[in-house]
Amino acid sequence: MNQQSPVVLVTGVSSGIGLAVASTFAAKGFAVFGTSRRPDRTAAIPGVELVQLDVTDPASVSAAVSAVIERAGRIDILVNNAGIGVIGAAEESSYAQAQQLFDTNFFGVVRLIREVLPHLRAQGSGRIINISSVLGFLPAPYSALYAASKHAVEGYSESLDHETREFGVRVSVVEPAYTNTAFDANAVDADSPIDSYASTREHVHSALTQAVQKGDDPAVVAQVVLKAATMRAPRVRYPAGPMARRLSLLKRVAPAALLDRGIRKANKLTSGSNANYGHVPDRPRLGARA
Repeated sequence: MNQQSPVVLVTGVSSGIGLAVASTFAAKGFAVFGTSRRPDRTAAIPGVELVQLDVTDPASVSAAVSAVIERAGRIDILVNNAGIGVIGAAEESSYAQAQQLFDTNFFGVVRLIREVLPHLRAQGSGRIINISSVLGFLPAPYSALYAASKHAVEGYSESLDHETREFGVRVSVVEPAYTNTAFDANAVDADSPIDSYASTREHVHSALTQAVQKGDDPAVVAQVVLKAATMRAPRVRYPAGPMARRLSLLKRVAPAALLDRGIRKANKLTSGSNANYGHVPDRPRLGARA
């Protein structure tokens, strides 16, 4: 290992975005460590040293970061990529399932940062890149918990970036749209299904599967991560890919009603008119007696 090469730690490199990110950094000459819950079952990645890590286990997180520091002497860039998805209406997931998703997608990020940030502060430099999603700023019917976890990552990251700048450490989020990975196949079903949602849930799941199959190559996201990690003056948010950039623009400038209709159409949902909500009593006119 070239000790002069910046050291990168990437979580969740077994497949998809994490694999593409680790491979991209390695191809650029970085010293790359990639994590997997089961390194013995993870295919070798050229230029990447695999490290065992379960982001939900504090002891595992501490051991993994310590192992990288021991082998490389430092960490310069942390890429938090590991995550899971749940497909189903918000009401269809138990509290336990909701907690499990947040334990990976949000608290996993928090655990890694708490272990790595002291090293970055001590050396007076570093980058933290958290893989978010366009669902970090948009709603996601039938993936509400996943969207909520990514909203949490975005708020945490933006706040953290303000806190760490004085130490030479910058924090960014990368926001992919649909990406051609096994995400939809690996996402778990909601554990408390309700018949009332079954038909629409299947429509949404089918639309998601088709969109993922037509999505961006993970290499597109990896190039944006590389840019965020190496720019002299990094931004906090980086939409990754053409669709992500369009959605980010629409979120900022489009009328709320137009965006709402677009989300429902994309997910093949009904119009959702007020007629579906039952009778709502008329409100008394201003100044009228009740």
